[in-house]
Amino acid sequence: MLERFTDTARRVVVHAQEEAHALEHGHIGTEHLLLGLLRGDTDGAVRALDAAGLTLDTARGDVEELVGRGTAPPDTEVPFTPRAKKVLELSLREALQFGHDYIRSEHILLGLMRETEGTGARILRRCGVDTLELRRDVMTFLRSPEPPPDEPPTAPPVRPAGEEGPRAAGEGSRSAAEHVTGPQPPETAIERRLSAIEHRLERIERLLRDGPGPGSA
Repeated sequence: MLERFTDTARRVVVHAQEEAHALEHGHIGTEHLLLGLLRGDTDGAVRALDAAGLTLDTARGDVEELVGRGTAPPDTEVPFTPRAKKVLELSLREALQFGHDYIRSEHILLGLMRETEGTGARILRRCGVDTLELRRDVMTFLRSPEPPPDEPPTAPPVRPAGEEGPRAAGEGSRSAAEHVTGPQPPETAIERRLSAIEHRLERIERLLRDGPGPGSA
């Protein structure tokens, strides 16, 4: 499913992981996905949430009040809760309803609102966000003739069975593109960041596929 994510949608997932680590939580829940959506580079999703009156600082405060902080730094591989996984699955369904073969940050926001029992949706309601109006605004945005562009998703290279991620034996720190095409020119700062995001998302994708998520937040 993550192969369908645009670069902006991938950043939402990476930001969610960063927020979970910052709060020392041993899981990635719907509340972390909401925080990921509120980070400043998630395109139409953050603008819709801002227009609805929700800010990143306010949401972070509510997460700490409702969930609390952890007591120890989590392991590197932080699993998704079942509800967070469901939000990502619902984002795919939302995209398909629009006839899109890709998933943007706005689709993730729609999925978050559909998972009404998740902590992320509870925070929206707690902050007085009219989720029906927010949903209408996001759907209007996605139906507009020319929504702001987002980078199209790029499918990762097909790897031999049993090979896991870009750091398989003999690869060192090469990028996925280098794995297929050979040495690449020096990367720009943006390319280095996107490469790091790709590496982290490959680990997250394995968690989505194989790792059981604790709790139900």
